[in-house]
Amino acid sequence: MQLNDLRPKKAVRKSQKRVGRGGKRGTTSGRGQKGQRARSGHRIRPAQRDLLIRIPKLRGVKNRVVFPKSTVINVRELVRLFPTGEVTKKNCIAKGLIPNLRARVKILGEGEVKKAFVVEGCEVSKEARKKIEAAGGTIK
Repeated sequence: MQLNDLRPKKAVRKSQKRVGRGGKRGTTSGRGQKGQRARSGHRIRPAQRDLLIRIPKLRGVKNRVVFPKSTVINVRELVRLFPTGEVTKKNCIAKGLIPNLRARVKILGEGEVKKAFVVEGCEVSKEARKKIEAAGGTIK
């Protein structure tokens, strides 16, 4: 006689109840009524799929990256903000106009320029460029 031949006198483990096959419990057999969990082979749908379904899938729909908006400075404010005549991003940070060097600054042409300004590292509109260069300033 070997160890693998030994058997218990009666079954230690009860056989599992097979549900969904009629019998005493009736048609639902302990699975409740209808719904995803009452079906055979049911799997709960992951939340990620629901999120994917909500994304629009039409032609021309793009999830574009929105660039941060530029800080706008008009030409008439240059004299008040930059008395030295030098307009750079470092000077804008010192004045508290922008938080860091990566922020965008754009100079627009509203107002008059009577002083020569040196503009460096900033975006400049066509109108502002004309006015600054007419006053003897430069844009780098």
